[in-house]
Amino acid sequence: MSRIGKKPVELPSGVSASVSGQTVEVKGPKGARSFTATDDVTLKVEDNTVTVTPRGSSKRARQQWGMSRTMVQNLVQGVSGGFTKELEIQGVGYRAQMQGNTLKLSLGLSHEVNFEVPAGVTVTAPKQTQIMIEGIDEQLVGQVAANIREWRKPEPYKGKGIRYKGEFIFRKEGKKK
Repeated sequence: MSRIGKKPVELPSGVSASVSGQTVEVKGPKGARSFTATDDVTLKVEDNTVTVTPRGSSKRARQQWGMSRTMVQNLVQGVSGGFTKELEIQGVGYRAQMQGNTLKLSLGLSHEVNFEVPAGVTVTAPKQTQIMIEGIDEQLVGQVAANIREWRKPEPYKGKGIRYKGEFIFRKEGKKK
């Protein structure tokens, strides 16, 4: 029994869901998203809740049960509140700024890095050492944050680089004299 799958997904005010076949479409103040579940689960919308139940007791049906419920929950959270990732930049001369739809990063390389922001995500740089990524698709927000971080991962000796807010970097001791 999936403990996650048993819980129904509550729909907050202003959010509506509709099921057609195996596809759930959720509409809210921030936009509309949809998810197509496998044939191993059944989706139902009943008075402000979405319930997911497995079809049968096979291993695959039990796996898809919890996963499908979580995907529907992410749709609801995305269209009602959205998702946010924060990145911090540490290092002398390392900075970021937005110019139109391009994030310009100065990361100690011989050139500036121009990162094109994909559609469906908004990137802002409130400070030169802070980047905020927001959107309604959790996977896309996380992927964009990972792609930006990939340009200069935090190194373990001085801690320079791009890190997630609150991320702990294990520090190493340098050479001994």
